[in-house]
Amino acid sequence: MLYRLLRVRLRPYRGLIALVMVLQLAQTLATLYLPTLNADIIDTGVARGDSDYILRNGVVMLAVTVVQITCSIVAVYVSARISTGVGRDLRSEVFHKVQGLSAREVGRFGPPSLITRTTNDIQQIEMLVLVTLTMMVVAPVMGVGGLVLALNQDVPMSLLLLAILPVLIGILTVIIMRMGPVSRVLQDYVDRVNRVVREQISGIRVIRAYAREKDERARFAETNTELAAASLRLGRLMALMKPAVILVMDGSSIAVLWFAGHRVDDGGMAVGSLIAFLHYLLQILQSVLIAAAAFMMAPRAVVCAGRVTEVLETEPGVRAPVQAVPLPRGGGSLDIQGVEVRYPGAEEPVLRRVDLTARPGETTAVIGSTGAGKSTLLDLVPRLFDPDRGTVRISGVDVRDLDPAVLARTVGHVPQKPHMFSGTIAANLRYGNPRATDEDLWTALDIAQARDFIEALPDQLYAPVGQGGHTLSGGQRQRLSIARALVTRPKIYLFDDCFSALDYATDTALRAAFANTLGDATVIIVAQRVATIRDAHRVVVLDQGRVVGTGTHRELLAGNAVYREIVLSQLSEEEAAS
Repeated sequence: MLYRLLRVRLRPYRGLIALVMVLQLAQTLATLYLPTLNADIIDTGVARGDSDYILRNGVVMLAVTVVQITCSIVAVYVSARISTGVGRDLRSEVFHKVQGLSAREVGRFGPPSLITRTTNDIQQIEMLVLVTLTMMVVAPVMGVGGLVLALNQDVPMSLLLLAILPVLIGILTVIIMRMGPVSRVLQDYVDRVNRVVREQISGIRVIRAYAREKDERARFAETNTELAAASLRLGRLMALMKPAVILVMDGSSIAVLWFAGHRVDDGGMAVGSLIAFLHYLLQILQSVLIAAAAFMMAPRAVVCAGRVTEVLETEPGVRAPVQAVPLPRGGGSLDIQGVEVRYPGAEEPVLRRVDLTARPGETTAVIGSTGAGKSTLLDLVPRLFDPDRGTVRISGVDVRDLDPAVLARTVGHVPQKPHMFSGTIAANLRYGNPRATDEDLWTALDIAQARDFIEALPDQLYAPVGQGGHTLSGGQRQRLSIARALVTRPKIYLFDDCFSALDYATDTALRAAFANTLGDATVIIVAQRVATIRDAHRVVVLDQGRVVGTGTHRELLAGNAVYREIVLSQLSEEEAAS
């Protein structure tokens, strides 16, 4: 999975990767050449007392060292550029992929997991690329080169490597194999911590209102402890790596000194060769350690690559048409016919064979109990997701055949939970129409009954808005969300229970402004408040995902038991009939 993910993403960096290979090869060969020079100086220069020979070879060693350091620095710099570039490309790819997913796919992964996959998981892959380019390229060259040069110094002594290397490789293999499952569990716990923190930050008001701080602290502590325990398990395995390697390296050095001492004493081996052989032995073992350090990161990176690939390979439930159908001029009628929607894992569909018709110049209201499917019905129109069955048509054209940009300009959707982006009031209002003038913004604010509080701000239209609109009240966010839809001037307006935070006077004034300015548009209002929808041209009553009544307020009040129950729960008989 990791190889498949990186094979394509590393392709644009082939030239830089080749440069890193050359630099790493040069600096490794220089590292391997230094012990041979050192042995030659000892055996020839020091043994004979030839100062000129020592000086000449010393200068050569200095030059080789400069080459080694220079190549190493440049190689690390280029490797860092490659790894950060891969991380940037992957983050961009995942971000754009998520932007194209429907609400169903986003809900299946969950926002906390998507955030973790876009940040932490890609960072692990990025680090593995960096370690591979800076260390894994060096390890095989140093290992093979050290073995060849060690054989060149003394063949009998090199046989010790046949006993040392299998022991070291066996220890590292066991440790790395045990790290894979632990890494997978660790990433799941990272998701859980992100989810708990996100819920607690988003619901801080509810937590404080019910004095549940102690319980939430306990819930976070439990999740955080699980993450810490998984991190400790992984850390213990990683901690075993270095002592095991050092133990083998030191034991090998002792064995070499023991056997080589006798060979030097017998005259079968020169002192310089002994020192060089020790250097090569340490370089061979160090190459194994370097490879192990990279392999140590591999299990977690493999898990992260699988999680990132899962997002990238997810097929969006909502796709743009291959050949878009143009929308007829004028019009703006909406016809929903026989739609059925079932959420993943749900036993029952949330909508069952629902029909709805809305015409330009009319206001169609949708009302029903909580969970009846009102918001789901409206989400089908801008294609936040597609129905499992049935069709949604605008001016006779199936929304699945429309270009997404055309559909976005045609439908103005005001969601149940208004969201403001960090920036300014004007930037938020121009979100759907960047070319709107300040006059257009003030007109929309007038209709949305938001002019008064915007004019009271020091910078008015250019007053700053905090992330999520936390600097605004709920009613202010709702009115700005309505104004944002008005700025785009769509043919169809979908108001999804976006009047709940407004007082009755503002609600009445807003509906009166709609009647005066949205006369030619198709308006659909989802509301829980009967007073908001009683004057609609048509009221659609939903109950348990089915349409159980359609008509005017008076018609339904007289002949529909579900609607009558909703109305009388809010109004008296006299108020309902007046």
